Amino acid sequence: MKRFLGILFLVVIISGCDDGDLFLEDINFDKATVATCANNDIIYKLNEKEALLLELPGFIFPSETKTQEVTIGGSNRVVYRFFNGTVKTDNICETIPPATPIVVDQWTAAAGGKIVITTTPIKTTDATTNSTKISGYNHYIVLKNIVFIKTNNDEQKYPEFIFGDYKTTVTSIPFAFTKTLGQCTTSKQVYNFINSEALTLNNIEAGLIKNEVTALNTPRTALIGSTTNSLIYKSYTGLLTESYFCTTPTPGTPTLFQEWKAAAGVANTEGIIEVTTTTFGTGFKHTIVLKKVKMVRGSDDFSLGDNYIYGELITN
Repeated sequence: MKRFLGILFLVVIISGCDDGDLFLEDINFDKATVATCANNDIIYKLNEKEALLLELPGFIFPSETKTQEVTIGGSNRVVYRFFNGTVKTDNICETIPPATPIVVDQWTAAAGGKIVITTTPIKTTDATTNSTKISGYNHYIVLKNIVFIKTNNDEQKYPEFIFGDYKTTVTSIPFAFTKTLGQCTTSKQVYNFINSEALTLNNIEAGLIKNEVTALNTPRTALIGSTTNSLIYKSYTGLLTESYFCTTPTPGTPTLFQEWKAAAGVANTEGIIEVTTTTFGTGFKHTIVLKKVKMVRGSDDFSLGDNYIYGELITN
């Protein structure tokens, strides 16, 4: 009887384990860094004798905050490889990989699972000015409802598998403006430009810039708005000249590359314009300072810092 019960218990255990949903082997790349090949569309992680590969032909990692979902199947592949020795980048990226180590086993993800990529900006902060710049983007990659098919056709399932963070760099917006401002005669738009970038202050409220000296430490102030006192940064595909501004209609070239708008100001807090006026020869000099201004494009933003000197405007 004891022998019979022992055999029965063993059968129950074996049957309970054969549901196809248990993780029979652990895939662990937690300490590995996400990397990419320069000559193909493979993103990978290496762990001694193992490699986890994502192949996403034609996929472009964006330079903006967004979430994208790629369906596994066809040319979009997820592969888990086992080698007979320590695997290196050359084994993954080279057109003709080294002869050793060799692949001894491979699991391939079945079609239908999802690769979810959430992109957010990486910012650097200037400790002196508190200004920020976007220096790159982080792409957080998660595999969802993924099923690995083993060489013996067994399945290993993961409702969610965190692949990790893949980082890309971008060229920060230069903001290399000189401090000399111009102003359109009719629209009164104030502008600053250099090379292929421009920063304009538009629809300026009456009385903010006028030929009247301000009292010591008492600048005129106004809040940045979405229409009145709007501040807009634009970069273009070609070089700007003085003739581009104050022209109606706006010239067709150079063409716009990107645009950022300042967030609306909050009284005594952020998004504040200060104008200090002094005499300058027979005319006046207006020094414009932007305080705690945040530039926004979609879900991304960067700060001009606590006090950004927009520039000096000379009027007569």
